[in-house]
Amino acid sequence: MAITFEQVNFSYGAGTTLAQSVLHDITVDMPTGKVTAIVGQTGSGKSTLIQHINGLLKPTSGQIRIDDFELTASTKEKELVNLRQKVGIVFQFPENQLFANTVLEDVMYAPLNFGETKEAAKSDAARALKRVGVSEDLWGKSPFELSGGQMRRVAMAGTLASNPSVVVMDEPAAGLDPKGQAELLSIVLELKNLGKTIIFISHQMDHVVAVADQVVVMNEGRVVAKETPRQLFNRELSWFQTMKLDLPKAGQLAEKLKENGVVLSRRPLDLTELAELINQEIGHE
Repeated sequence: MAITFEQVNFSYGAGTTLAQSVLHDITVDMPTGKVTAIVGQTGSGKSTLIQHINGLLKPTSGQIRIDDFELTASTKEKELVNLRQKVGIVFQFPENQLFANTVLEDVMYAPLNFGETKEAAKSDAARALKRVGVSEDLWGKSPFELSGGQMRRVAMAGTLASNPSVVVMDEPAAGLDPKGQAELLSIVLELKNLGKTIIFISHQMDHVVAVADQVVVMNEGRVVAKETPRQLFNRELSWFQTMKLDLPKAGQLAEKLKENGVVLSRRPLDLTELAELINQEIGHE
């Protein structure tokens, strides 16, 4: 499912004296079956933007197209049920959303809510739990008995159980250890391989490099760039300083080398590429 924002503006409290304008003339597309990373400093409007994708928020003006669905300020709540079945959101610290007595019951909730039979919902939940690597011996336990990483997986399974075409993730790796972060990124790539459209908010540029096909940069409620990771992370260093964004670790190391007289042909995206470029540089001396 492709997603297109067309001149979208959004204000909290629109039409009141307390109106707060957050999004300004957003025009951007997020292609089907690709991973779009959304980055920007805190307060840039990233989380507000993604809440429009399944109608948790509606634009004050402009429109969003999600496949053949059109979301505008006048869209009625009852029209959003089918959209929300197709668009699943994994919020930051999603384990805070867990509530049921057992892991399996928690993950069954979304399919049941969308009208599945109990048996079908159980099958959907089992498939989702397996996909995110939650072992079957945990399904009958309370989700609150699990480790933090396991709870995160269960919460993700709850989003995936209704088999959405679009999966939106808001800082999904926040608070996870390095092993948990790597496993989560593998799940993102697996979902992409299944043909799902992934929207991925992250402050960690190495995660962006690892999974993103394109990167949308937001600043003060506006889209200021939409590029491939290669294009974005080879912009001038001063631009990143202005946007208050970090480079991936390999790019940061490349800048340190540059300060010491070792100038590489391009800014690498990861440490493997950095090593290759250093070897090329040494070989040309």
